[in-house]
Order: sequence, then C-alpha cells, then structure tokens
Amino acid sequence: MGLYRVRAGDGVVWITGASAGIGKALALQMARQGYEVVATARSADKLEALAAESAGMAGTIHARPCDVTDRDAMAEAVADIEATHGPIRLAVFNAGNYWPASGARLEIDNFAKTYEINLFGVLNGLVPVVERMKDHGRGQLVLVASVSGYSGLPAASAYGASKAAINNMAESLKFDFDLMNIRIQVVNPGFIDTPLTEKNDFEMPALMPVDKAVEQMIKGIEGGGFEITFPRRFTYLLKLLRMLPHPVYFALMKRATGWDRKNLKTGNAPDEAG
Repeated sequence: MGLYRVRAGDGVVWITGASAGIGKALALQMARQGYEVVATARSADKLEALAAESAGMAGTIHARPCDVTDRDAMAEAVADIEATHGPIRLAVFNAGNYWPASGARLEIDNFAKTYEINLFGVLNGLVPVVERMKDHGRGQLVLVASVSGYSGLPAASAYGASKAAINNMAESLKFDFDLMNIRIQVVNPGFIDTPLTEKNDFEMPALMPVDKAVEQMIKGIEGGGFEITFPRRFTYLLKLLRMLPHPVYFALMKRATGWDRKNLKTGNAPDEAG
C-alpha cells in the first residue's frame, strides 16, 4: 500500500492562516467537497464569519483561533481539536507574512519576525500534530512555502530564506515520515491574487486567481506528489533559472526585475516575492 492520503470523511482537516487569502479559499472549497475543516488564525471574528459561510455545505468549518507564534497555544489547539472534533488527518500550514528586506537598510527584527511566523509558526503546529499522527498510524501534512525559496530574489532575503527553509525541512523530514505512514508535501505557489499581493506596486507575471490556485492545491493534496506548484508556466521557468551559473542567473534576474536600473538611494524595493 502507498502512503496515506486524506479523503473526505476520514477525519479533520486543520488549516492555519485561514482568515484570508489562500487559507480562507481552501477552507471553503474543502468544506464544499465534504471535508470537516478546523480553521485557525488570530482573528476570532473572521473565523466565525468563515464558519458561518460553510452553512449548508457538504462539509463544515469550525473556528479555532490561535496565534501560530505561540508554541504552547498551538500544542493546546492540536489537543483541543482532536478532543472536540476527532483525529487530525490533514494539517495545512499556510500562515505566513512578508516584509521586504533591503540590503541598504538591513534590520534584524525584519528577519526575526519573518522566521517567527513563516518558519517557527509551522514548527509550532507541526511538532504536536506529528506526535498525534504517529499514534494514529497515518496522516498528511502540507507546508505552504513559495517559489521565492527556489533561489534569491530582490527584496526577499528574509521571506525567501524562510520559504527555502520550509522546502529543505520538508525534504529532510520526508525520509522519516514515509516510514511512519505520514505523507508530507510542500506547496510552492507563484503570484496569487490575495490581499498580500494587492500591496505590490510592480507587475506580477502569471498572477493567478485564488480560486484557481486552490483548485491546484486540492488536486495536489488528493493525488499529487511531494511538491505542488502552480502556475507551472511561471514556476517551472524559475526552476530552470536556478540551474543556471550564478553570473547568468544574476544578470537575467536584474534585467527581469529592473534591478539593473535601480538606485537604492531613491527607490524602494518591490514588496512581494511570490
């Protein structure tokens, strides 16, 4: 038999970062398809509104507010979800945020808060939920990273590094998780039309509607391999670019992003990396 893969009716789907963007859209679509979803974010009001939207759907959404940066609270959330709703069969660690990092104005706090949410916010939920999945003998984990983790991009030294860490960590953990019947997958999306990317003041190639992105995520969760990435016409180009020699890569990226014409004294860095 192959590794465990979640199906509607198996148990609970837990989604972090579910109050907006991809997380919210994913929770709604999975509820439409009959999954029982527990949605986590800091905003209780937004989560309650999200749960109300699931009324009449084949599945349902339960609100479970929590701050992913609070290690103890996340462990308590896992225990509470399983005690109240049943075993967590699928955990989607989607919570994340982005702050641009300029090489001309480096700030340690920028890196610290990025890693606290994007990396340790994943680990704070991953560690306790894996302990539960080990006891259950099955489970599925989905870690949302980004194509910015493939290679260095302008203004993304903090964000991209956090997403690169997610990719590397997932690859490493897969060896052990395979032996425990726990499927682990990583999602590397390109530019998705969400409130986060609405802040951008530059052209975003292959910008994808959030509903289409969620369709690709669910398709990958239900039948895909280790990596789920979309839109492929963009993400596979970035995969190719990272294989080039560094001088070629830097020259092409500077030209594509306009960094070859940039003056750090007068211009701000783009504020989203994918």
